[in-house]
Amino acid sequence: MKILGMIPARGGSSRFNNKPLALICGKPMVYWVWKHSKEVSVFDEVYVATDSEEIKQTVENFGGKVIMTSKDCETATERLYECSKKVEADLWVMVNGDEPLVLADDIVKCIPSKIPADGFYVSNLMTDFQNPVEVVDPTNLKIVTNKEGVCLFISRAPIPFPKGDMNYAYQKFVGVGAFTNVALEYYHSTPRGPVEKIEENDSFRFIENRKDCFYINAHCKTLSVDTPKDRVAVEKYMIEHNMAD
Repeated sequence: MKILGMIPARGGSSRFNNKPLALICGKPMVYWVWKHSKEVSVFDEVYVATDSEEIKQTVENFGGKVIMTSKDCETATERLYECSKKVEADLWVMVNGDEPLVLADDIVKCIPSKIPADGFYVSNLMTDFQNPVEVVDPTNLKIVTNKEGVCLFISRAPIPFPKGDMNYAYQKFVGVGAFTNVALEYYHSTPRGPVEKIEENDSFRFIENRKDCFYINAHCKTLSVDTPKDRVAVEKYMIEHNMAD
């Protein structure tokens, strides 16, 4: 099974423009995501997928490989689909370019032991909330799965609501997921549904159409960088935990 790591890194962002190039401990954020992805031993190769010449040049300068994609890609998964038409692989593992704290040992947890007979497989990582305040923060996506790990719903609201029992461990979204070519074709050919438009999460392309999307708890430390304030918090964490080498 040929497995490729793919890091979507677009130039434009309404909240944090050109954030893949934001410096963390003296190096661009995309470098740290690439470094941790390159440490995944089962990856045949790792690519950064971008629509920015500046990001392309930066990645090539530190030794990374780049696939240029269209500026018209509305989602990271659509960018991944475009890459799948340029490079051959059996499984694509997408590591979001704003997840500099996710390590190789975490990334591999979304990879299945084998691809199902019908060729369709989608998974994503989640992790436990460490601070109750984060649960009510709408920037954090909350994940609800059944006992098999199939995702039931995702929301920026705190779900499920603790009416019957307060003893519940809330799970949050981590920007790492695995896709087969069949799954990417399905994503590309299926229109966005109303819930996906409202919640703005790619997984609903599958969930709304009753296609299994597995969420696996990696029990990892993560802080996706959406704002300059997040960048400062990540840098502080990396320095404190000797991750900046």
